[in-house]
Amino acid sequence: MEGVPAESGQPRRRRREASIDDVARRAGVSGQTVSRVANGRDNVGAATRERVLAAMKELGYRPNSAARALRSGQFRSIGVIVFTLTSYGNLRTLEAVAAAATERRYAITLMPLTRPTHADVSAALDRLGEQAVDGVVVLIESNLIGTAEAQLHRGTPVVVVDSRAAGRSAVVDTDQFMGARLATEHLLELGHDTVRHVAGPRDSYSAGLRLRGWRETLLAHGRPVPEPVHGDWYSDSGYDAGRRFAADPGLSAVFAANDQMALGVLRALAEAHRRVPEDVSVVGFDDMPEARNFIPPLTTVHQDFAAVGRTAVDALVQEIEGGRTAESTEIAPRLVVRGSTGRPAGHRRVTSAPASGG
Repeated sequence: MEGVPAESGQPRRRRREASIDDVARRAGVSGQTVSRVANGRDNVGAATRERVLAAMKELGYRPNSAARALRSGQFRSIGVIVFTLTSYGNLRTLEAVAAAATERRYAITLMPLTRPTHADVSAALDRLGEQAVDGVVVLIESNLIGTAEAQLHRGTPVVVVDSRAAGRSAVVDTDQFMGARLATEHLLELGHDTVRHVAGPRDSYSAGLRLRGWRETLLAHGRPVPEPVHGDWYSDSGYDAGRRFAADPGLSAVFAANDQMALGVLRALAEAHRRVPEDVSVVGFDDMPEARNFIPPLTTVHQDFAAVGRTAVDALVQEIEGGRTAESTEIAPRLVVRGSTGRPAGHRRVTSAPASGG
């Protein structure tokens, strides 16, 4: 076919990539100046910088990140070990970690786990070490991560999110205990005698803190502590718990450990013809965007996932670049009151009657 070269059977030769020397010749500067521009140094004049950048673009020059890492000892890469991406909290936190890392000009290497055991975490750290990362964020809510502390330190900075680390690792998390206290106190202040609880999984660290916050708040106010029902973070388990709760004629308030389980509770109550909030008040945890569109809109505890992710990355970069061990940080939650909570039936606020005239 005219205009198309015949197949020679020989592999095409790969075009040589442009080098620093090529860019230096095109821009009329030294190789050292090109290196300064490529590395973002500020000791290059504006006009010279623009000339070098134009030459880089024209020649298609790409800085050799591997060579730069060998010189500096940093790879500009953060590993993230995560268990389950189906959890709303994990997904939002991972999103925040990735955004914060990008702002810091770090790449992310994701290492999902099928089991949150100390052996799997240790193996993931080994694999990340082979992929040349500067530090690791561990995003696993299971209590089991606490037994892996001996494996968490092999010369690589580690920051743990939403879990327990008994050793030198910094932990960044929402104050889960405080969030549960806010939810429970809100219901007690409305006049409810006690609060039923749909807890998260038994092996979840955050679920355990929310359970403890709920229980200790009831005890501090001298209220009975009903037996909690454990779910799995998903709405079906909340629905099952809600059906059990709805059979109790004395039920007036429920605190669910996350919004998805609260959604299941709302459905179960509706099917049992228990009105929310007239008959039963419901509070969730997370403040997922859909919570404001539940029927009724859900009162819930807001977690600032963006702040958790940003703080975790900042702490890790502090260790990577500054060599200083970061401190553990708890991010304060806040209660968002919507239409799913109210005063219990028959409980009315006492107001002063107006004085009669004459």
